[in-house]
Amino acid sequence: MTEGPARIAPRIAPRLDPRIDPRLDPRLDEVADGVFAYVQADGGWCLNNAGLIVSGGRTVLVDTAATEARARALREAVLGVAGAPPRVLVNTHSHGDHTFGNFVFPEAVVVGHERTRTEMEAVGLHLTGLWPGVCWGDLEVVLPEVTFRDRLTLHLGGTTAELLCLGPAHTAADTVVWLPGERVLFTGDLVMSGVTPFCPMGSLAGCLEAIDVLRSLGPRTVVAGHGPVAGPDVLDAAEGYLRLVRRLAREGVAAGLAPLQVAREADLGPYGDWLDAERLVPNLHRAYAEERGQAVGDAADMPALFAEMVEFHGGVPACHA
Repeated sequence: MTEGPARIAPRIAPRLDPRIDPRLDPRLDEVADGVFAYVQADGGWCLNNAGLIVSGGRTVLVDTAATEARARALREAVLGVAGAPPRVLVNTHSHGDHTFGNFVFPEAVVVGHERTRTEMEAVGLHLTGLWPGVCWGDLEVVLPEVTFRDRLTLHLGGTTAELLCLGPAHTAADTVVWLPGERVLFTGDLVMSGVTPFCPMGSLAGCLEAIDVLRSLGPRTVVAGHGPVAGPDVLDAAEGYLRLVRRLAREGVAAGLAPLQVAREADLGPYGDWLDAERLVPNLHRAYAEERGQAVGDAADMPALFAEMVEFHGGVPACHA
């Protein structure tokens, strides 16, 4: 029997724009002493989680949020707990829902993997064009000022935070934040909780390898990139889904079927009610590429994959950011 997450003390985060469905308001959960998960319901497209570590008068923030309004609500929540802005802000990967809010924390040194910085600089605000109806606000891309290659350790008060680079997996390079003393793991989008994984920009094989590494750490509490705080069983669920995608890809390649056709006929079993099921299509494309010998981490044609995902979904997937 696996251990569940540590104690969770809910706090109500600052209210968002009143025009936003109140059921999508964020919440701040204390998952260990001085360690918080900032959870944005319902965890779908661009509704990511962030993390906050407060120890010895020092504060580290893990990721930000997609829109200006949500990033400013996150800032208010951080100030409400820590009493001061974070000194360090860690970006787990390059995607805008985790990085666009960097600019509302000008006091912080932004830390990320060197390839995360490169990706952020290349992509800019491209994400906003996929959902032009979202009120993104007056965004500004702020790149990591401190980069690392393999691992980096932060010492704050009595807490040690280990930044480990894994991948290519969800992206070309993914950073997880591991607190060995508290056994709390912030996974970024390497792992999602009740939300469909997304690996076309990285590697399905890399995701499976990364999950093995995360499991070996022995986390008690897992704060995934999207969805509720969970225990270590969320790693098993993510692995199960990815292995299903790999099997579907192998069968599809053998039968000469296109990924979209396989996706339409697939039985996702226990993963069928996860949010954003349409991600199966681009995930299959990545799995097909790897089955055919494409190098792990090779670039994907994301505009084409997004268009095919939209076709499968019957329209642009909803984004409530």
